[in-house]
Amino acid sequence: MNESQKCYLLDTSVILDDPANLVRLAQNNQNIIAITNIVLAELNNKKDDMRSEAGFRAREFFRLADVSKGQMLTHTGLPKGLQECRSQEQSEVDSYYRLQIMFDPSLHGDEIVPIDLYIIFREDYRISKSFHEPKGLNDAKIAEIAKDYSLTLLTNDISFKIAAQVQHIRSESISNASVEKPENIDFAHTYIYHDDPAIPEESEHRDFEQLTFIEEAKSASSEIYETGIQRYAINVNNQLEWCDFDRRFGEFFDDTLVRPLNLEQKFYFTMLTHPQNYVTVVAGSTGSGKTLMALQAGLELVREGIVEGIVYARNTVTSSDQQSELGFRKGDEDQKLGYFMYPLYSAINFTIEHQNKHSIESRVEYTGNTNSPKRENATELFMVNNNIEVMDIAHIRGTTISRKFVIIDEAQNMTAATMKLIGTRMGEETRLVIMGDPQQIDHPFLSKRRNALVSLLNKALHNDFIAGIHLRHTIRSEIANWFDKNL
Repeated sequence: MNESQKCYLLDTSVILDDPANLVRLAQNNQNIIAITNIVLAELNNKKDDMRSEAGFRAREFFRLADVSKGQMLTHTGLPKGLQECRSQEQSEVDSYYRLQIMFDPSLHGDEIVPIDLYIIFREDYRISKSFHEPKGLNDAKIAEIAKDYSLTLLTNDISFKIAAQVQHIRSESISNASVEKPENIDFAHTYIYHDDPAIPEESEHRDFEQLTFIEEAKSASSEIYETGIQRYAINVNNQLEWCDFDRRFGEFFDDTLVRPLNLEQKFYFTMLTHPQNYVTVVAGSTGSGKTLMALQAGLELVREGIVEGIVYARNTVTSSDQQSELGFRKGDEDQKLGYFMYPLYSAINFTIEHQNKHSIESRVEYTGNTNSPKRENATELFMVNNNIEVMDIAHIRGTTISRKFVIIDEAQNMTAATMKLIGTRMGEETRLVIMGDPQQIDHPFLSKRRNALVSLLNKALHNDFIAGIHLRHTIRSEIANWFDKNL
């Protein structure tokens, strides 16, 4: 085995974290990755779990496994690096199988090759005769193989990792889906300037990061003070694109749309309507205007003919509600979806109320009927007139959404697999907005460090294709603000 080649033995937790970990570890088969028959059995037991993320990832592993290209191996048929780990005489108690894992090149890079995964089978584990603990026998068997073959054990189970290190087994962890300190993710930056506003040479910014420049001057007595002049910009293609918010949202702004109220919302609206921005991920606390401003931006793009309509989809996971599936709700599909569309309907009704103050025509539209002012009729009429539709995320599979402004809400309650499903359904000229509150996780298998929202926020920090923004200012009410900050 050459010095640059690594040999890994994977615990079940690594594959259940994300089967794509195999791609990252193998590095186009430059490294050797292996599992034991124990891991294969644990994955097989997990695949029938239809309600957990672990069950999905186990099924995904078996979908990727190309058994038709698998084959039994002898010790001499193993790659040289694995042969050197244990002699043929020592390995007589073991059998081997090479399994090919086939990943979609379009999702993992055009140069990707099928991954060779080696399975080490052992019928009689020595540890079985001396292990007396009620739990942990499977981990002990995996550790036995790691020690016999001098392989680096990869596990995300901290207790297993500690036990392995006690036995002097090299062990590491890999958890690509977890984002450490997601609360520190930020896309807004402030700089002080004296003559001309500019980004310091040592600073680097991704596209659509939000920049504020505050002017300072020196008084006659050499005291430094702020002049009160502030300028705003977004970074686009490594250039400052200045934002004249007074003009953008001044007297020429469409009065039928709700104006942004604060700096965060102004940046947010500007990004959503920017001609070069197609994917935006936004984290916002309760009442920060995520949905309302997204709706206004979508309405502007529809009226300008840039998109043909607005699509709103929200994850159907509720707070501490074990009966979160639509099938448990009363009514037809539209009525069931209605339970989860209140954020959109609230934003629409707020917009209608705003329009009602500016136009007689809007007043008629608001009532739906001049003689029977019913808000429900007004909401339905508004959605029809502005080509707004709601969609169940479960029904996105198999569709292609083109030339639409798509709003995906409650992304903090989505898995990476669900987000990939949504993203791969987007067609040409579609704008995608993904929003949520990372402080409000209701999904039983997700956490603040591991969900689709924080994963995309983290990617926006390192990838110009995704624009990111964090709305931290709550405007709904003092009560909402207090609960957001204190619980």
